[in-house]
Amino acid sequence: MTERDLDKAALRGEPSYVWRAGQTRRLEMITGAAGERLQGRVLENGCGVGMYVQQLEQLGAKVTGLEFDPERCREAAARSSRIVNGAGESLPFPAGSFSLILSHEVIEHVRDDALAVREMVRVLQPGGRIVLFCPNRGYPFETHGIYWRGRYCFGNIPLVNYLPRPWRDRLVPHVRVYTRRDLQRLFAGLPVRFVTQTIIFGAYDNLINRFGRTGKVLRAFLQFLERTPLKITGLSHLWVIEKG
Repeated sequence: MTERDLDKAALRGEPSYVWRAGQTRRLEMITGAAGERLQGRVLENGCGVGMYVQQLEQLGAKVTGLEFDPERCREAAARSSRIVNGAGESLPFPAGSFSLILSHEVIEHVRDDALAVREMVRVLQPGGRIVLFCPNRGYPFETHGIYWRGRYCFGNIPLVNYLPRPWRDRLVPHVRVYTRRDLQRLFAGLPVRFVTQTIIFGAYDNLINRFGRTGKVLRAFLQFLERTPLKITGLSHLWVIEKG
């Protein structure tokens, strides 16, 4: 990566550029949570280069993708005609516009996550759902890199998220990480109910590409942990939130 690419990765995260098993697995989770809401209007709030927009459109959904970064917007527009450049804290849509909103590893990067959540609830129809993925503080690795002595260090850094919050945030000022209580606070007082509140592990496609069968065994074991109390060490929160 160039220095400019690293700066963007730090500020915005890295979207999905290649469709692999991990994306397929998450798409199945999204469609399972959505149900008949895929028949209505769908918003991907923070669509990156449009990979999920494209896949959801192939399933027959009418999807609008919103993306803050102009360059990624242009890449997404090559996949879909319904791409909008905008910020999650000020969604350019009327209240009650969407039956389903996908927020996939995005709220940790926005300037004001509480405002971004309120905006999603505002543009959601009654009975509509938000499918939300975001980083879990219990995961043993910080996947967004850290700043050390003024320089950004890209990669998976162990145990950073287990530090006291002020220390962790000093090393990782560019991205948030969430506990269950953090997410509950974001939605406190809003007209919603929680349909699903769980934690998932990744698909570890890179490990499988590198180590083959050993990587597949590790993936199967970690995904098995999603059915045990040890899921608290998983990669991401998966919450499904329905508007009342």
